Amino acid sequence: MSPVTAQPPPRRLRALLAQTDSQPGRFDANVARLGAALTAHPAVEIAVFPELFLSGYGADAVAEGARRADELGAVCELAQQAGTAVVCGFAERDGDRVYDSVLCVDAAGRLAGVYRKSHLFDGERDVFSAGDELLVVELAGLRVGVLNCMDIEFCEPARDVAIAGAELLVTVSANMAPYWDCHDLASRARAHDNRLPHLYSNRVGAEAGLRFVGGSRAIDSSGQVIAEANRDHEELVEVELDLDRGEPRLDYVRLRRGSLPVRFGTDAEARS
Repeated sequence: MSPVTAQPPPRRLRALLAQTDSQPGRFDANVARLGAALTAHPAVEIAVFPELFLSGYGADAVAEGARRADELGAVCELAQQAGTAVVCGFAERDGDRVYDSVLCVDAAGRLAGVYRKSHLFDGERDVFSAGDELLVVELAGLRVGVLNCMDIEFCEPARDVAIAGAELLVTVSANMAPYWDCHDLASRARAHDNRLPHLYSNRVGAEAGLRFVGGSRAIDSSGQVIAEANRDHEELVEVELDLDRGEPRLDYVRLRRGSLPVRFGTDAEARS
């Protein structure tokens, strides 16, 4: 009789989806709120805050709240004190340019990376420069692919970080009315496309004539929502996320064939 090989327990991640409003232009107040959320949820391994949380979304708030990445030591200290990795949106000033960026800090308080949003929406182009590279960082013992709001409405960014080895997708967002349906679908599709669990944190509240629609969620690798916040007000959602990639026969990243040539018409010569 063959010996029974013990199966390792499934990997799980304790995460916090911080569905919060932002106080426009009040950087220190927003940092304090981030710290309070970490203190209230000491068991989580990673906490995700919305897009531009530290500054606010409007142009005036961005101008007031933009900071260089090396000026965010207070967030690093809070992450270290809590022993929690932090992913948080901020307006990043770099010389004459401002980026819609995502700060990634590990549980030891070290800067793991900064991602600059690569797909800007509408009037964001008047305020921000677009980033020109994607990012995978090490957080909570995982390779994390970091995305920002409209990035998830395109299949390529999530697929590219998955191909690069990401084990988890994390998205910060400030999705607003009337675009609820766009992210309702896209947040699940990107998980399903790549067979990767997905943490999606969206803002609530109103600013600059916009109403943000919440719905922060944790999604498993099959695209199923396992926990979701409301659509109207602030909520801190603590969730345990299964990191299983699911059925190997549906590993779309492994099974992909890459880009194929496109043929127009039915001409036999074009097929040769």
